[in-house]
Amino acid sequence: MESADNRTARRFMLLGALLVMAGLLTGFVSGSMANPRMGLSAHLEGLMNGIMLLALGAGWRFVHLGARAERWAFGLLAFGTTANWATVLLGAIWGAGRQTMPIVAGDHVGAPWQESLITVLLIVLSLAMVAGFALVIKGLMAKAD
Repeated sequence: MESADNRTARRFMLLGALLVMAGLLTGFVSGSMANPRMGLSAHLEGLMNGIMLLALGAGWRFVHLGARAERWAFGLLAFGTTANWATVLLGAIWGAGRQTMPIVAGDHVGAPWQESLITVLLIVLSLAMVAGFALVIKGLMAKAD
């Protein structure tokens, strides 16, 4: 029977591999998006977030958290990494995101609802990533039982 730690590590690695694949596929179509520069950013977000999750899965045996904290860490990081790729992808498709990503959005401005949705998602996913990594750091600093 697989331990909870191994199950979480496997889940991180599976999600990481899926995000890498999503990033690779995004790269094929990034040039045809409303904002190709942001499409390239979505491609890189998929790759970087996926690789980060693969690394977390590979090193998860060094993270010592209780079952509840482990579930929270996985959920927060799964949401944050996936939403990061998806939010930037939406901005690229819509030609939106200038409000919160002016460097990569350039002169592309979406409808007010699109800009607001991207802003909310970026704030929420950023908070999820910070909280998730705070739990990982806590788990790395903890001693094994």
